[in-house]
Amino acid sequence: MQTKDGMNYAPQGKPNPVVKPGEFAFAAVALDHGHIYGMTNGLIEAGADLVAVYDRDPAKVEAFIKKFPQAKPAASEEEILNNPAIKLVAAAAVPNERGALGVRVMKAGKDYFTDKTPFTTLEQLEAAKQTVKETGRKYMVYYSERLHVESAIFAGQLVQQGAIGRVVQVMGWGPHRLNAPSRPEWFFQHEKYGGILCDIGSHQIEQFLFYTGAKDAQVVSSRIANYNNKDYPELEDFGDATLVADNGATFYFRVDWLTPDGLGTWGDGRTIILGTEGYIEIRKYIDIARDPQGDQLYLVNQEGEKHFSLKGQVGYPYFGQLILDCINRTENAMTQEHAFKAAELCIKAQMQAIRVE
Repeated sequence: MQTKDGMNYAPQGKPNPVVKPGEFAFAAVALDHGHIYGMTNGLIEAGADLVAVYDRDPAKVEAFIKKFPQAKPAASEEEILNNPAIKLVAAAAVPNERGALGVRVMKAGKDYFTDKTPFTTLEQLEAAKQTVKETGRKYMVYYSERLHVESAIFAGQLVQQGAIGRVVQVMGWGPHRLNAPSRPEWFFQHEKYGGILCDIGSHQIEQFLFYTGAKDAQVVSSRIANYNNKDYPELEDFGDATLVADNGATFYFRVDWLTPDGLGTWGDGRTIILGTEGYIEIRKYIDIARDPQGDQLYLVNQEGEKHFSLKGQVGYPYFGQLILDCINRTENAMTQEHAFKAAELCIKAQMQAIRVE
């Protein structure tokens, strides 16, 4: 697995199929972000059949087929959209193109699974909401920093079991290594990537809503900066924000592109969840200077202190739940309301951010 570069971080779990071969076919299109590999891994492990792939760049298709030889290259996006056997389209387009692609997929009668961030503007969000209403299709989002991290999934199970009481605050850190030479041109164009709070901030806000059980929140303050990458004037390498949920829980998060080369992985992502009867700390990708393996979780509550090493212990249930949701028209993996609310709040945090230097 790639651990130095978050753009190509594609977790692999154990096969846990929820359907039989031939029951659920999907295609991959728009291979602009490496997350498409993690999205594809997750769906295949849950039993889905990858039947087709399309991208405007033949080199991206060739690389994808090396990893997933079962995917048949399509001549066009339309070929995939017109194929009635394909139930779901997974995509990792340039961020400001994700919304329009999703609308096309849903209007073709298929469910859509996009990399985060799902939108860069509120107008894109509204267009998707309207299309969901008109078509009844799903617009699902790969919020990978919770959905594809075993310690984050286990934290959710602990919260739901009442291990720390009522959740009253979440704090999130989402540092990433820049690796500028390996990044595509669009990565540095603000209109295309949407800004740091809109982009990698989307992971953080989704987790806050999930762990607190909130349906909505208000962005109290947000800030952005380009502290250390003046060669890329449209890049923001730092962002933070504070939110208050409709149920009274509070949230502070920080995201950045300032990870030093000395760290053994692409980012020291962490989350702290405070409850009325205890707290949880998740060290997602590394436990610095102690254990290079990620998925370390620390729980402190009335019963004492506990440490859990969770790599390979929990699995990734989201993907199987998503497949069954598409088949049964249920919302067990993630509600549409939740996916859209996280997207809305990260856009609002970005829009009202104060720029600091």
